[in-house]
Amino acid sequence: MILYPAIDLKDGQAVRLLRGEMSAATVFNDDPAAQARVFADAGAEWLHLVDLNGAFAGRPVNGAAVEAILAATDLPAQLGGGIRDMATIESWLAKGLTRVILGTVAVENPALVREAARAFPGQVAVGLDARGGKVATKGWAEETEEEVTDLARRFEDAGIAAIVYTDIDRDGAMGGPNVAATEALARSVSVPVIASGGVSSLGDLARLKETGVIAGAISGRALYDGALDLSEALALLAG
Repeated sequence: MILYPAIDLKDGQAVRLLRGEMSAATVFNDDPAAQARVFADAGAEWLHLVDLNGAFAGRPVNGAAVEAILAATDLPAQLGGGIRDMATIESWLAKGLTRVILGTVAVENPALVREAARAFPGQVAVGLDARGGKVATKGWAEETEEEVTDLARRFEDAGIAAIVYTDIDRDGAMGGPNVAATEALARSVSVPVIASGGVSSLGDLARLKETGVIAGAISGRALYDGALDLSEALALLAG
């Protein structure tokens, strides 16, 4: 199971939100590239990047910060937020991103997800963000009646690399991930599932790993707060 340290970008800074609320942002580092180097030096294998402003704007906003991160380390990185057309997907992958995460367009334009997955094998993931099992879009500002599992199953044959599943109510709350819902999703589809939201302790990671079906976990606030030591976490997952 891979641990993805998260760098959420708002106004060019590394922040964490509480349950997706932009007004509840805590700035952890005003130099995201330096934060990326900290994670790399601690042994991280991947980085998880989110353009928070972009998720609301529907287009890349924190591009300079993302490019600085890509220049600062050799780690593979995945990015979500504001990626809603093929030109943006092509541009980001050309700039060195390993994987793009498509969230809102997975609901609004599933054909684009399929087209992108065909064009860039192994480099397109789907981000499914949910409250109460229902998918939310546009920076979590709009809720749909779409069930997470139903939407995930529709992309099983599309060739996507992974599904990033976020329980919005757990995100940034330090209360632990929704292991049951994440495991249920992972067992219902053949696509690798990455858990996001609330991963805040070694115990959380151990429970996710013990399911045997969850491919990865994203953690942000706990790493910044010191509740989760990255080196210890990586050792646990490697063991």
